[in-house]
Amino acid sequence: MRNKFIIILISLAVLGLGGLFLFNYLGGNNPIEISLINQKPAPLSGIHYRGTPQDPSLRTAFEKIETEKALRPGSFLHTIYQVEPAGKLDTMEVFVGLDQLLVGEEFEQRIFEESKYLLAKIHGNRWVMPGPEKVKNAINAFADSANLELSEIFIDKIVSENEVHVIAPMKD
Repeated sequence: MRNKFIIILISLAVLGLGGLFLFNYLGGNNPIEISLINQKPAPLSGIHYRGTPQDPSLRTAFEKIETEKALRPGSFLHTIYQVEPAGKLDTMEVFVGLDQLLVGEEFEQRIFEESKYLLAKIHGNRWVMPGPEKVKNAINAFADSANLELSEIFIDKIVSENEVHVIAPMKD
């Protein structure tokens, strides 16, 4: 009985250490790098969606923007969640766009008047990246410590599968 307990304890310790190693290896402990950028955020073109997360038109909006992105090398997918859903059937509101000019009736433009913004860079595997609230809290803490006032808009820029930038325009 005692040997089984020791074997189980050693197995749990090995699994725990392995999990911690994997978490670190995937970038789970990478810091959120925040810096002040003294220029206007890039204008965006895209699609505004309002509805539930289950609605097929949300997928369609993302697919249209991904198709446009593929036609424009060097462009990046951006999202602005104005209303985030609490559940599968709650209403959400999101803008999905690119930092390139898109023309057509289905596309709208987002032009930001703010003259500077905070840029948070997040690196790591998507499974271990910090959640949106943790990133927003880090940005707000940075802004508070530097006596800066944010405009309460958070723009997610998807750089790659392992890198996301969050742009937080500041009030002038």
